[in-house]
Amino acid sequence: MNISAALVKDLRERTGSGMMECKKALVEAGGDIEAAIELMRKSGLAKADKKSSRTAAEGRIALKSSVDGKSAVVLEINCETDFVAKNDDFIAFADAVAQALLASDASTLDEALALNLAQDAGGELVGGNASIEENRRELIAKLGENINVRRFERCTSANGVIASYLHGTRIGVLVEIIGGDVTLGKDIAMHVAASRPVCVDETGVSPDLIAKEREIALAQIEAEENEKPEDKRKPAALIPKIVEGKINKFLGEITLLGQPFVKDDKQTVGALLKSKGASVPRFARLEVGEGIAKEDSNFAEEVMTQAGLR
Repeated sequence: MNISAALVKDLRERTGSGMMECKKALVEAGGDIEAAIELMRKSGLAKADKKSSRTAAEGRIALKSSVDGKSAVVLEINCETDFVAKNDDFIAFADAVAQALLASDASTLDEALALNLAQDAGGELVGGNASIEENRRELIAKLGENINVRRFERCTSANGVIASYLHGTRIGVLVEIIGGDVTLGKDIAMHVAASRPVCVDETGVSPDLIAKEREIALAQIEAEENEKPEDKRKPAALIPKIVEGKINKFLGEITLLGQPFVKDDKQTVGALLKSKGASVPRFARLEVGEGIAKEDSNFAEEVMTQAGLR
């Protein structure tokens, strides 16, 4: 049947899809634009399911804070390539999801994906009045890559504020700070972004991890001492003290309060906070692709293979 250019243009504007895909859908739907949209949605969701197994290790961090500074959300959304991570639709989706999470009390990823994106994002529409999961799958169909809402952290504070820091689009940090001021909060958040502490202090370190590090330290010292002549070896009573010194150094490297402050390495973060009469009960740090095993691929080879030249 004859499909007018105006009808194809209308469908393209409403779906963001390519000209040929729109024309094909209109032909199948007998020129009914609403039926064509439904066909494209079904086709797109099927394509999204097929892409779900593909590794998505690129993406962006989105961060939203409440007006009063008492709560904030940091979110990681992944895609397959840096190119899609810079796409306007992908960026809008990430921001809308973060806004929806900030406005909700969702505590799990399943609860988050069930949120209505339009309602919970303050009326902002990305892909229509539907859940985050439905919007995610439609965006996969539109952009042609696997897209995952991977994880999020929400921080709220009754007695302090939530400081935040976004390093580009790849690292996001939230810090609950009690006392101090806005500048101090941001400085601590920047420190967390740069220095990657595991937890606030040693109480947050697993006893099993400390025991393992103590075992490793003892084995290293014993191996070093056994290589020395007997008259050059350290007294046996001194060995436990050396081990504890290594453990303290290890804890200083992985805990926020024990790390040297990035802006002044002559003092620890703990000493800085104490001098300002401030404390940090907790923090959250997300980095794009952290912990995701990336697949090695040769783009040129893939193109040649798809073109039938390999």
